[in-house]
Amino acid sequence: MNRFLFLVSLLILFAASANAQLQKQIDTSINHTTRIIPLDKAKILKDVDLIANMQYANNSNFLNGDYTGSNFALNQFRLEIKGLVFDSTIFFRFRDRYTRDPVVQSVDNIDHSVDMAFIGVNLSKRFSLSFGKMCADYGGYEFDANPIDIYQYNDIVEYADNFLTGAQFTWNAPKNQQFTFQILNARTQTFAQLYDTIPGVKAAQFPAAFVGNWSGSFGGGIFSTIWSYTFITEASHKNVQYIALGNQLKLGKFLIQYDFKYMMDDIDRLGLITSLIPDSYSPFTPLNTSYIDNWLRVQYAITPQWNVAIIGMDCSAFWNGNTDPDKNDQIRTSWGVIPSLEFYPYKKLDLKFFVSYVGRYYNYTSYAQSKFGLQNSTTGVVMVGFISPLVFL
Repeated sequence: MNRFLFLVSLLILFAASANAQLQKQIDTSINHTTRIIPLDKAKILKDVDLIANMQYANNSNFLNGDYTGSNFALNQFRLEIKGLVFDSTIFFRFRDRYTRDPVVQSVDNIDHSVDMAFIGVNLSKRFSLSFGKMCADYGGYEFDANPIDIYQYNDIVEYADNFLTGAQFTWNAPKNQQFTFQILNARTQTFAQLYDTIPGVKAAQFPAAFVGNWSGSFGGGIFSTIWSYTFITEASHKNVQYIALGNQLKLGKFLIQYDFKYMMDDIDRLGLITSLIPDSYSPFTPLNTSYIDNWLRVQYAITPQWNVAIIGMDCSAFWNGNTDPDKNDQIRTSWGVIPSLEFYPYKKLDLKFFVSYVGRYYNYTSYAQSKFGLQNSTTGVVMVGFISPLVFL
């Protein structure tokens, strides 16, 4: 609540400072025509949005087929302020996630709950620069969606550090093509905090992520793409490569999205394999891991107010650096299925009510079961609630 009041107060002060000479208040009486922000000063807010991104639901949880309980919860709440502040040249964006602990990170010196806090400069109609904490432009339609519209992420996006501090260059090319290039901090915490001590591995002096993204549109938007390639210097001679290929097809009332993602790590950046291997077997972070991720979403508009959709996804996790001569590189395959029904009651308000089921299935190889004691499991969540990016301004 304190952060919310701070943001609202900041916005009001921003508007009030539009005039250098403040008028002395003559009538302090309260009446129905009194405005917190006078109309002449409110004009500065016409290009500024204040948005409450919310996903609220009653969640009924299942583990291995057994019902474990229900609760009401704000699964997502991210307060956002964005807009233009100077002759359509300077823009900014700030988004804070209230469903994550605000812990100041050791590398970028900002709360981990802050998704974005950056300013940008429109150099021309086609070129812009941005500086600050921003969304790493990894690509794919799963990652590109507003987080409140995602009922459950697949493994790579779920475990990745997706919001990093750095700089971005954007080129809005002709024929509905856009290219971005980013240089970002590789992480928000230090090497020692994330990986502890790995024999023979030294932290990079400048751990950086180099991200290139292409967003294309063809046939009047019938087919579009969000592709990216990322190279991350995690440590000396230890790097990460990440490819994300997002594809979208619009056919009448059908919307089809498919993402392919591949991550190859000299050091386990996601930490997923690391979390599965007992310390008694490997006390240090596993080296040479890889992940292959598929995500498919098919949506059908029954009517303008009713949508039905289904998401299918899987992720295969490999530990290629295991020194066991009898090893199986593959450790786990996770599966997911998410059917949903969505209802939009208002034409002029982006508010939808939904019913969804999130089913996850975790299957371990026989090697992983016998060597590390890992067991197959399933989880399920029935969700009934609403989603809305409520725009206050």
